[in-house]
Amino acid sequence: MNTSPILIAGPCSAETEEQVMSTATALARQGITIFRAGIWKPRTRPGCFEGVGIKGFPWLQRVQHELGMEVIVEVGTPHHVEAALKAGVDRVWIGARTSSNPFAVQAVAEALRGTDIPVLVKNPINPDLELWMGAIERFKRQGITRLTAVLRGFSCYEKTIYRNPPLWDIALELRRRLPELPFLCDPSHICGRRDLIPDVCQQALNLGFDGLMIESHCAPDEAWSDAAQQLTPKALAEILASLNIA
Repeated sequence: MNTSPILIAGPCSAETEEQVMSTATALARQGITIFRAGIWKPRTRPGCFEGVGIKGFPWLQRVQHELGMEVIVEVGTPHHVEAALKAGVDRVWIGARTSSNPFAVQAVAEALRGTDIPVLVKNPINPDLELWMGAIERFKRQGITRLTAVLRGFSCYEKTIYRNPPLWDIALELRRRLPELPFLCDPSHICGRRDLIPDVCQQALNLGFDGLMIESHCAPDEAWSDAAQQLTPKALAEILASLNIA
């Protein structure tokens, strides 16, 4: 394990300019240099908060310019890619719902052709190693070389302690096949509860993951999405300080 793991943190969703800046400022003080925030949110049911859309990009630009942080957003369509690149985001990630759909992955990969932006590919919702590999390969075929795999757990109909059980064996097999890729863990979506996050973070590091992508919000209980799994920046800092990084 690298002694300096990659750390990405920020809210599930960019909600307001005040919320974005408050959270990012607190995270920057804790040494976080890459800020995540959802601009578009793929929700299971219509009528839920689906993100603020492009009006949130100026807020992320403030994070870049005033705090010196990189910003990363989720993209799921060519339109998202075009808007994100125009706004000057530093990285993008492909969510589990998108990576489950080869048509969607292909469209996003083609929209990114010719760019040098880092792309993080989360595992598909269903526990299908070949589908995850296929998503990564689609980006490679479009000339995207700065790729990272992200384990965020897999959907399970049966109730378990985790929101999305990690199924570590699948992730480790992907890493065995693609050892050149950086590999991150998203404990927030695995756990679904903030109290479970420390143990999953430690387990990921013990298994040799290169870093963590964690949801953090200045007022988690008031979050417009995924409130139960988000940490305050202070709580996040306490967890990171407690980890044994071998």
